[in-house]
Amino acid sequence: MNILAVSFSQTGQLTNIVDRFVAELHNADIDRICYSPEKPFPFPWTSKEFFHVMPESMLEVPVALSPISYKHERYDLVIFAYQPWFLSPSIPSISLLESEDFKARLKDTPVITIIGSRNMWINSQNSISERIRNAGGKLVGNIPFIDRNQNQISAVTIMHWMFSGKKTKKYGLFPLPGISDSDIASASVFGKILNESIGQKTLDRIQGKFYNTGLFGLGTDILFIEEKAKRIFGVWVFLIKKWGSHSPGRRTVVETMFKYYLLIALFLVAPVVYLFYRMLVVPFTSHRINEKKEYICKNMYQNN
Repeated sequence: MNILAVSFSQTGQLTNIVDRFVAELHNADIDRICYSPEKPFPFPWTSKEFFHVMPESMLEVPVALSPISYKHERYDLVIFAYQPWFLSPSIPSISLLESEDFKARLKDTPVITIIGSRNMWINSQNSISERIRNAGGKLVGNIPFIDRNQNQISAVTIMHWMFSGKKTKKYGLFPLPGISDSDIASASVFGKILNESIGQKTLDRIQGKFYNTGLFGLGTDILFIEEKAKRIFGVWVFLIKKWGSHSPGRRTVVETMFKYYLLIALFLVAPVVYLFYRMLVVPFTSHRINEKKEYICKNMYQNN
């Protein structure tokens, strides 16, 4: 069996996850590719550079990638690992999905996506799923790896990592940023499930097996935020593109406004709004919310 496993990672975190995952696949020829943009994105980021890529991330504008050499013209399975940027697929991942060579290898092929995320991945996965379908691929499974710390705490720690380049405890008090070592190690559990499913020829039912491990799920707060934030981000993209299209300086001003809006919304507005939502809405709709979370994590790939 020929398996293509592709990923992009600035920190090495997603690379580690995918390597642990594919290490459990036996009797298979693994074509393991770590691709990269022709012009690398910075790491560590500066605040200005980070927020500058927000509009193009949301609009899914591709960039040129360094040449990729594939072992085979066709594969029996594709493992596509990516990370979200600003509730959208990262620019490098979109760039690969725009590649005709890669799309040709997706056609009529089962695909498993692996996500390395702070905690929000639903909107980006919807976009990735659509692109895989449009290329003729069949998405059979998705495994999200997230930072399980509370939303505002994980925001502080990930910004510390992105802007310093150091995966350390901020002030010696906050938890380590990113996906925990135990969750990264659990990639081998999913790899064993895939290896077993390949042997049993049950790839079409693999998402249920992934979900039934209990190793991933979806928080109500994350579902709530993702359902609202994408539209709001879209308004900011419009403003940045409208007011900054002819003036880099003006674009920087609007991007800075977005940065402060995001910080205020994340640390001040969102906790209060979600508290009222938790008190006034969740008690009356918890069954429907739980069904939606299970559908997103377990069932939405079965008919793709």
